[in-house]
Amino acid sequence: MEEEKCCHCARTKERTPDEYKKLINRLSRIEGQIRGIRRMVEESAYCTDILVQSAAVTAAMNAFNKELLSNHIKTCVAEDIREGKDETIDELVALIGKMMK
Repeated sequence: MEEEKCCHCARTKERTPDEYKKLINRLSRIEGQIRGIRRMVEESAYCTDILVQSAAVTAAMNAFNKELLSNHIKTCVAEDIREGKDETIDELVALIGKMMK
């Protein structure tokens, strides 16, 4: 398995091909859902039908965020903690606060 690297200074991360593929596939599905909602609005679909699809997009984004956050904690955060970079914990707490708004 390739070693994943995260550099907080440059704000980039090398992802494994599998992680990259999973994230891109999720985003592609979400893009399709968004286009479908736009089409529903353009075609004057009933409000509740649009809201159901919007809720599905929210759930899909939550799943994307959960996967990305999990990968971040397992790689970047864990590595920084092992290296004694405790400020990463504060950064993670702030990130979770932003995500929970």
